[in-house]
Amino acid sequence: MLVPPDMLAAQSKMVYQINKYYTEKVQARKMQISKTIQEVCRVVQDVLKEVEVQEPRFISSLTDYNGRYDGLEVISPVEFEVVLYLNQMGVLNFVDDGTLPGCAVLKLSDGRKRSMSLWVEFITASGYLSARKMRSRFQTLVAQACDKCSYRDTVKMIADTTEVKLRIRERYIVQITPAFKCAGLWPRSAAHWPLPHIPWPNPNLVVEVKTEGFDLLSKECIALQGKQSAMEGCRRRCLSILKTLRDRHLDLPGNPVTSYHMKTLLLYECEKHPREMEWEICQEIR
Repeated sequence: MLVPPDMLAAQSKMVYQINKYYTEKVQARKMQISKTIQEVCRVVQDVLKEVEVQEPRFISSLTDYNGRYDGLEVISPVEFEVVLYLNQMGVLNFVDDGTLPGCAVLKLSDGRKRSMSLWVEFITASGYLSARKMRSRFQTLVAQACDKCSYRDTVKMIADTTEVKLRIRERYIVQITPAFKCAGLWPRSAAHWPLPHIPWPNPNLVVEVKTEGFDLLSKECIALQGKQSAMEGCRRRCLSILKTLRDRHLDLPGNPVTSYHMKTLLLYECEKHPREMEWEICQEIR
């Protein structure tokens, strides 16, 4: 394909500006978030350590793996979510009858196994695990832990919510969400994925994702979380640039534009341009 010289020059200039912005602004933002993560995780780990002392069933799963924390999601530079993985001891079955889209429950596989469950006091008469009761107990434990931990002067519980949320140094907000891993299963609400007639993602990757399963979170309101942890290369770079632009130019009163909007915008582009080739050369043609 022949391309006019003036177009090549314009594309080269644009690529240079993108790389310059990424190096000077995006990388600086990432470094700041990385420092914040270290600080936030130290506080949360200390709180969860106190929770575990009070109630050994709530074992902290927030562990540092070479600078990365399993179960931690960065919502924005000042908002984080920590997923606390719990042990269900294999006596509970996953039930997804489609009554509430995006929601499911855990139920005793056998009524005679009630006494074998770690969470027996949270199981209803009909055999279902009550997420609300479990979350209420966890919220009480975390509130007590905040008063006893080493960072009690800098961490406070956020009231007026059924979720477990902490405010650290009056700046950062961390939500701690109890969850169970559901390996080898796939929920009814995600049965439409992957979309037919679209070559992305690769079928082998789809099998791998479905085999790994998903996390069943204890939340008051379940919202679609557009996690794309497998997103690499240009897609990830584009998302980082969009988030940086949002933080620098669209951080307005009332927070009308969030990082979630940036992620949704990118996902629309991923659906419109599913082929890897379209993203490999995106720096040259966009």
